[in-house]
Amino acid sequence: MAFMRNLNLMKMQLIILISLFVIGAIAGKYSKEMNEQKASDKNDNQVEFRIAKLNQVWEKAIRMQLAPVRLSELHSDLKIQEKDELQWKKLKAEGLDEDGEREAKLRRNFNIILAKYGMDGKKDTRALDSNRLKDHDVKDGDTFDDPRLDKLWNKAKTSGKFSDEELQTLQREFHHHKDKINEYNIVMDTVSRTEEIHKNVISPLEGDMKEHVVHKKHADLKQRMRDLNQGFERLRKITHEGYSADSEFKEPRVIELWEMAKRSNLTEVELDSLKEELRHFETKVEKHQHYQEQLELSHQKLRHVEALGDEEHIMRNKEKYNALAEKAREMGYKMKKHLQDLTNKISQNGLQHNEL
Repeated sequence: MAFMRNLNLMKMQLIILISLFVIGAIAGKYSKEMNEQKASDKNDNQVEFRIAKLNQVWEKAIRMQLAPVRLSELHSDLKIQEKDELQWKKLKAEGLDEDGEREAKLRRNFNIILAKYGMDGKKDTRALDSNRLKDHDVKDGDTFDDPRLDKLWNKAKTSGKFSDEELQTLQREFHHHKDKINEYNIVMDTVSRTEEIHKNVISPLEGDMKEHVVHKKHADLKQRMRDLNQGFERLRKITHEGYSADSEFKEPRVIELWEMAKRSNLTEVELDSLKEELRHFETKVEKHQHYQEQLELSHQKLRHVEALGDEEHIMRNKEKYNALAEKAREMGYKMKKHLQDLTNKISQNGLQHNEL
């Protein structure tokens, strides 16, 4: 009897051990399959951003087949937008931004990104709208879509005051000024839309909130217009006089930051310290531009190799192109983050904040 009981007990233990082994094997297989599925999903459907609307913009840009450098620039802009929106969500959770000022600024910056890359659905109407700084018909030979800039540029080219290198630097400054005009027009659009919404508000409390936001946007517009006027005067002066031998910087964004700093209430010691930081920043900008040029060349080579149909060469060039694209995006984000930090640093020393 005792022998039979022991035998039954051993059978039960063996069944339990076999069951545990089978369950463990199945669980292990399931876990492995799940991990492989997740890895596969990540590779096949890689999510670039943690915010859905930013992913939608990115996917749309890829479908639009934006040029490689433009796509790289967009990626950097979206990464900055993502950083700012995640920071804002934290602030909002802590009960800050009660007046909605930061939220309105984020919305405006997002609208600027959409318009900048032709994804706001208004590409055609913007050119036809006469209530803007660009109020003329585009003619053959126009370089900057602005009569004052085109006139100045043609004068600079024929003046004999500039070397080839200086002309390239000046052309970058002109293009930068043109971008600032475009941004001004976009912000003016958002102000007009906000004012239209403001007219339809019924609640007095909500009305006060909207009025505050509109007031802030008008203040931003005025500051942008001041910056545009100062920027144009600088271009006019350089065109007439040429670059001075002691010019501090060559890159337009760095020049603009330095001009802002000189108009601020920074001390001489603080200006000297900032000048050194701006030199480092200018090196970063130049390095980023170098990678953008390499990316463009790599893209042209890839298109050429694809036309030849050599699979091995295509794969090799595609890997090089993807690596350059990744590097350009990474450097673009770091450069724009540094630009944002420098702008805020100068703005907090007596200047109105000026988005770049």
